[in-house]
Amino acid sequence: MAVEVQGILSEIIFRNEANGYIVAILETEQEPVTIVGYMPVVNQGESLSVTGKWTRHPIYGEQLEILSYRQVTPNTPEGIESYLASGVIKGIGPKTAKKIVDTFGGDALDIIQYRPHLLMEVEGIGQAKAQMIAEAFQEQRQLREVMLFLQQFGVTPNYAVKIYKKYGDQAVELIRENPYRLADDILGIGFKMADTIAKRMGMNPQSPYRIMCGIKYMLGQYHLEGHTYTPREELIEATAKMLEVKRELVEEGVMNLALNYEIQLENLEGEIVVFGMPFFYAELYVCKKLVELAKEPMKLLSEDLEGEIEELEKNEGIQLAENQKQAIRAANENGVFVITGGPGTGKTTTINSIIKLFEKHNLTIALAAPTGRAAKRMSEATGREAKTIHRLLEYSFGEEETAMGFGKDEEEPLAVDAVIIDEMSMVDILLMKALLKAIIPGTRVVLVGDVDQLPSVGPGNVLKDIIDSQIIPVVKLEEIFRQARESMIIVNAHRINKGQYPYINRKEKDFYFISQKTQEQIGETIQSLCKERLPNYNNFDPIKDIQVLTPMKKGHVGAYQLNNVLQAILNPPDKSKEEKAMKEKVFRVGDKVMQIRNNYNLKWKKVGEAEEGEGIFNGDFGYIQQIDHEEREMLVLFDDEKLVKYDFSQLDELELAYCITIHKSQGSEFPVVVMPVCWGPPMLLTRNLLYTAVTRAKELVVLVGMENSLKEMVDNHRILRRNSGLGIRLRKFLTENLIEF
Repeated sequence: MAVEVQGILSEIIFRNEANGYIVAILETEQEPVTIVGYMPVVNQGESLSVTGKWTRHPIYGEQLEILSYRQVTPNTPEGIESYLASGVIKGIGPKTAKKIVDTFGGDALDIIQYRPHLLMEVEGIGQAKAQMIAEAFQEQRQLREVMLFLQQFGVTPNYAVKIYKKYGDQAVELIRENPYRLADDILGIGFKMADTIAKRMGMNPQSPYRIMCGIKYMLGQYHLEGHTYTPREELIEATAKMLEVKRELVEEGVMNLALNYEIQLENLEGEIVVFGMPFFYAELYVCKKLVELAKEPMKLLSEDLEGEIEELEKNEGIQLAENQKQAIRAANENGVFVITGGPGTGKTTTINSIIKLFEKHNLTIALAAPTGRAAKRMSEATGREAKTIHRLLEYSFGEEETAMGFGKDEEEPLAVDAVIIDEMSMVDILLMKALLKAIIPGTRVVLVGDVDQLPSVGPGNVLKDIIDSQIIPVVKLEEIFRQARESMIIVNAHRINKGQYPYINRKEKDFYFISQKTQEQIGETIQSLCKERLPNYNNFDPIKDIQVLTPMKKGHVGAYQLNNVLQAILNPPDKSKEEKAMKEKVFRVGDKVMQIRNNYNLKWKKVGEAEEGEGIFNGDFGYIQQIDHEEREMLVLFDDEKLVKYDFSQLDELELAYCITIHKSQGSEFPVVVMPVCWGPPMLLTRNLLYTAVTRAKELVVLVGMENSLKEMVDNHRILRRNSGLGIRLRKFLTENLIEF
């Protein structure tokens, strides 16, 4: 139940300047109260009225969690002096505060607000300082007005500060006119929050502002599913249903947005579709640049390539398959081409052979992959430095939280002769655009990936579109090498990919299926495997070596539930281990965690080295080293020995990672993969999802569940169609321009 207390802010124990989160002591008439929550622009000595709810902290005891607050303007000379001395107004400290109150008494605040020129009567205050004090007081007053205005509509103080920083003293006027502008302008305020604010303000639900914002929100939902565009009719129907308005109003909204260049309408193969502008421009650019790279005449690196291939085989003690040799020939002749193939088909050997060819002819090479883990694997496989694509392009993050830019682009391209990108299936259309902007024609580009893996998390289907377009040479590695044929993981991955049931439970092999009839039994078996059976079987570390992968987030065998039970048995509570509760989860020292969004500003330090940097990325794994409640910080050591300090306000960027979804596992490899197999939505239980999970394992796969469900997954070749225009554009260019390669 919410309570209201009033008092003076006597001490600020902790303050996060970035978002306004504080821990403080409020001196009430009865007793001191510890208050915690978002309370920006308050200072020690201020009089406050705080509404909140009581909570109990395991270490610090009873606290009042702030729901809302308001400043209470003091009306006595003593209160005014304490308020001014608090530092709330720039230019006034304790000494100046005393002088002002001694001069003006209870009228001091009125003088500052309405007649600031009189401040020059106070010793030590000249014209410039009087003006500075007046401006600072005015800014504080405006911010508080904005906060009070927004508070009645449920806007938290930290969002109120962002809004004031964006709009200044026009904030109230602009929001009254169109609260939906918040969804466009303020990070974290989406359509639903803006819609709630608008409803509380009494705005007409048929307002054009609401309808246009709703259209952009719905289009954004399609983008989140991986589509770069949506059929116009489908978008109109979905938006009208969500907003509960007439279809005609949505049609009008779509047209207005198109006229304002906020969305793009296009006729694709006879159907009118709607693009978000970034994805429309990205597709156009990627198509144009790929064609430029493909058309660029390339001088042969070697006139005696077959002789060089023989020499390479002899020196390396290898025998290349014909398709691998074809890839080397393609690297010798083409400006851009694709290598695709499943596990065990020799992609790594092929990449290394191409690198040796390039190096023999004195080409400088950049190696990169979409994620940190994929780049690390590429480095280990090639013996050369590989970077994330973001790092290769020298990403930077501006003052605006979403304003990411790249140091490498058309004006400052990559100064290399060749670029090799691995795990191309994970590259979305926006990242592909950024990459190609940094590559000039004449640079040799090798795109490597397994097209049968799950597509990128972000919009687009870049690798598949390029391969299907036939505008760029593609080499398919299909032969499984003898050594790889001894691994049931690799054999079964290819069987699954062909729609064949995997070989299971063969003696002394690495692919097992444990049959269970219910989700509860599946969950119990997975717990037993992780805690005892697999560690006892081959000394696997239950936290670092074993990774549980699941198709879904919810349910008995979903990521949320399995994380909780695996944490309880693998890293149980202990008096020696600090904890931090976060909504429905608890972080504990020793926990395995994963970063779930890119944070380009997060600072890291290499353990035992002087190297420092910024940037932790979606999919990076780490282990909690320390939780400091006094400093409100958590220390996480990531796989590549990067030590990162998280403020408690940033912990929503982390999830427990004993179990992760298969989608989140892309680009990673684990010694052991354990996966639940049971009934569920057909869109989640697909062949390529199973294929992706199996190919994450290096040493052992254990599937646990229902045989019928495993068979259904193998049979379910349903690939969720991604609306992507890149392939259409490439094919259109090929037919209209009759390019020959």
